[in-house]
Amino acid sequence: MLRKEEIRQQIKRRKRQFTEEQLRELSLAIIDRLLGHPRIKKAKRILMYYSLPDEVYTHEAIIQLVNEGKEVFLPVVLDNFEMELHKFSRKDNMSEGAFNIMEPIGHKYTDFDSIDVAVIPAIAYDEKNNRLGRGKGYYDRFLSKIPLAYKIGICFDFQKITDIPADNNDVPVDEVI
Repeated sequence: MLRKEEIRQQIKRRKRQFTEEQLRELSLAIIDRLLGHPRIKKAKRILMYYSLPDEVYTHEAIIQLVNEGKEVFLPVVLDNFEMELHKFSRKDNMSEGAFNIMEPIGHKYTDFDSIDVAVIPAIAYDEKNNRLGRGKGYYDRFLSKIPLAYKIGICFDFQKITDIPADNNDVPVDEVI
């Protein structure tokens, strides 16, 4: 089994084979499946992420969900250890935060038990729904705070691998699209 850093490097090489535009094109089918998912259709409150150029593109999906009357929450990185959630209202009410990620401006959201679905990015997912993040542990620490939320991982097919080394701190998702 490959070590986590070896997997990260392998996936990084795979991503470099695609342009940002090609990754956006590949994102369309994934986002269609996500938006049509019964859990997303039923959900009132959804944790999403505002994608970076090398991730499944979520910007338009977030706006669509808000237009459908859903409350969408995005992570805001506080420091080297923790992130919190802020409600997304509109694209022009965001600022660039840590790691060049756009984050909503506003008040932190703490009613974690009210989040119905969490959509989670990853460097890779395995066949047991374990995720490999970028290595800082933000999502693993945060996902343990929302045990009631149904967790959906989204990634490109080339990010799906057989096995990821997981330990007690790693929080798997319920399903991967």
